[in-house]
Amino acid sequence: MLVEARFHGPDNSGNGGYVAGLLASEVAGDAAPDGVRVALRLPPPLETPLRVADEDGARGHLTLWDGERLVAEARADGFGADPVPAVAPDAAARAAEKFNPGGDHPFPGCFVCGPDRAPGDGMRLAPGPVDGLDGTVACPWTPWDAPTTALVWAALDCPGGWAFDPAGSRPAVLGTMTARVHDLPEAGEPCVAVGVARRREGRKMFAGSAVYGADGRLIGRAEQIWIEVDPDRFRA
Repeated sequence: MLVEARFHGPDNSGNGGYVAGLLASEVAGDAAPDGVRVALRLPPPLETPLRVADEDGARGHLTLWDGERLVAEARADGFGADPVPAVAPDAAARAAEKFNPGGDHPFPGCFVCGPDRAPGDGMRLAPGPVDGLDGTVACPWTPWDAPTTALVWAALDCPGGWAFDPAGSRPAVLGTMTARVHDLPEAGEPCVAVGVARRREGRKMFAGSAVYGADGRLIGRAEQIWIEVDPDRFRA
């Protein structure tokens, strides 16, 4: 497996949701009827050949290695919460206008939510607070090309983090994500991505996220654990 440089989150590592989705796509379908749980152990390196290991001989438990360093681990898992509810497209559009109002985005080049990425290069999701719904963020997402499962995982990633507003001196990165992709949207289909803050435990933040299609169908859902980190860890 190779994570191309354009799919970075922090400048020097892969976007967590995208990398998790790449690995989750390799888990055998019949071993994961409900979802796949991916735990990220290290910042995923870019442009580096990574080795996928089948730990149970049935591709129901996979690990991802950079040499002798464990980068991530994936296995079949389920959900302990209901899917994050949908937000109406007009409400999501209004929410996106309030995204990152201070302009202090922790990772402005992020493939998913980085405002510095050009349209068609990054996804440019802008999950902002939804009026009347505390702890809920949402934004429109219209895929410019037919998305893969990994791209839906990416779209599910950052809205969960922005439900806790990670801007500032203590950024947060994805630690664990359990997700299921029910369907793939069409290229050009107007979708809505939603994130909800569940709870906080010290440096850990628990969030849920979902993507809904133009007809209101559930495209994908996720539950996540985000971890506040030292910003120096992601500087060159």
